[in-house]
Amino acid sequence: MIDNLKYKDYTATVHYSADDEVFFGKVVAINDLITFEGSSVSELKASFAEAIEDYLETCQASDKSPDKTYKGVFNVRVPSSLHKQIALSASQYKMTLNDFVKTALSYAVNHKSDVVAELTK
Repeated sequence: MIDNLKYKDYTATVHYSADDEVFFGKVVAINDLITFEGSSVSELKASFAEAIEDYLETCQASDKSPDKTYKGVFNVRVPSSLHKQIALSASQYKMTLNDFVKTALSYAVNHKSDVVAELTK
């Protein structure tokens, strides 16, 4: 699992480079690429906060929305056998394929530890 940092309404993934002896992060769910680093956790957190504040100032100055827009539509590629199983299960519960998949994804997001346990068996 990748560690995350949060500042205001923003989240960043965090990694450690043993070769460089530095923590580094990348902000997710925004319209631009923002990275930051630090040689300690406190330095990393300060660098993250500074990067977000700079980004928000830049967005405001250029009248640009900082947050990535999600339309609620994306393609998922699955094996045809799984597609068939999902369609049959949806039909069994008198659900559309879309509603069945939405329910499954919502469950996965709300029960991450169960999903991770299943994935790591």
